[in-house]
Amino acid sequence: MAFSDYQYEIYLNGLAGQRPPYPAGVDDLERAARERLDPGAYWYVAGSAGTGATDRANREAFDRWRIVPRMLREVSVRDLSTELFGRTYPAPVALAPVGVQSIVHPHGELATARAAASLGVPMVLSTASSHTLEEVAEADGPRWYQLYWPHDDEVTLSLLERARKNGYDTLVVTLDTWTLAWRPNDLDRAYLPFLRGTGLAIPLSDPVFRSRLARPVEEDPDAAIMQWVPMFNGRAHTWDQLPLLRDNWDGPIVLKGVQHVDDARRAADAGMDGVVVSNHGGRQVDGALASLDALAPIAEAVGDRLTVLFDSGVRTGSDVVKALALGARAVLLGRPYMWGLANGGEDGVRHVLRSILADLDLTLGLAGFRTPADLDPSVLERA
Repeated sequence: MAFSDYQYEIYLNGLAGQRPPYPAGVDDLERAARERLDPGAYWYVAGSAGTGATDRANREAFDRWRIVPRMLREVSVRDLSTELFGRTYPAPVALAPVGVQSIVHPHGELATARAAASLGVPMVLSTASSHTLEEVAEADGPRWYQLYWPHDDEVTLSLLERARKNGYDTLVVTLDTWTLAWRPNDLDRAYLPFLRGTGLAIPLSDPVFRSRLARPVEEDPDAAIMQWVPMFNGRAHTWDQLPLLRDNWDGPIVLKGVQHVDDARRAADAGMDGVVVSNHGGRQVDGALASLDALAPIAEAVGDRLTVLFDSGVRTGSDVVKALALGARAVLLGRPYMWGLANGGEDGVRHVLRSILADLDLTLGLAGFRTPADLDPSVLERA
């Protein structure tokens, strides 16, 4: 079944008087989620660093590009399948690592993993998950693991070993969040989920981390939280530490948060397998370069050496087309699926995924192309 068939499923249900339970547009979906959520939880997901300038820049960058459709081509049947790191996926879309998902729905990452698995889409599990590596792996879909890199090598190696044993085949190392940015929306509410014990299921269940504690987590959870927070927050890692990961992970390693061509080149020189061109959805550096503006130069410089992925600002199928045309092999989707999770748990995430994949399928065909590989910068013009 083509991804685009989802629209006909919705229309046919309409003949029986059934409307979809969730909005089709991301903006409406976000508004519905905001009505459901506690303000602290909503703003933790929606908020940005500083004035929000980087978040706005991400969207403005997409608006500066226009797709130029081509006509009279046989594109009735499209094939969105995409190879990443030697494995073929049904589409060039993955679910970005988003932590503390239980603040928007009690099933959190478990619901997200089941929705992703049902469509064969990779889920990137955050170290800041509300559920353990082992619990999320039970969904049995394609799964990658995102590492917030602790400043304790033995804990790091334990996390990697657990991920490997549970079928996480790609390691995504987030570089841009070694400390939290100034986030006014969270500060105004004095809201940081980690200090409340949310989003720590993975470290607090780790045997090596637990061995560092004077008392078991169950007896003194506050002390455990205070042990973990400085272990991953407040100090930066450096390029010369990457061999620890390369020597202890036998699958692909992807560095997330790369915005500069020189950093992408260093990633390739260090034996990494990919980069995610990302500014963390505008959550880390206020006034930073839009990720889409960084994408083409990075893809041109290292696309023959690394798998270039993209996130930050993706909201629609046409956004995916633009990112692919500018050199990304695939995109990571973030906030939109969180709004789906807030509205309907697993069902809501699946709706968002099906909606964006349908939009991508239709946009690709209506623009005159059959596969993601057909896209290149000539598909676009600057507005």
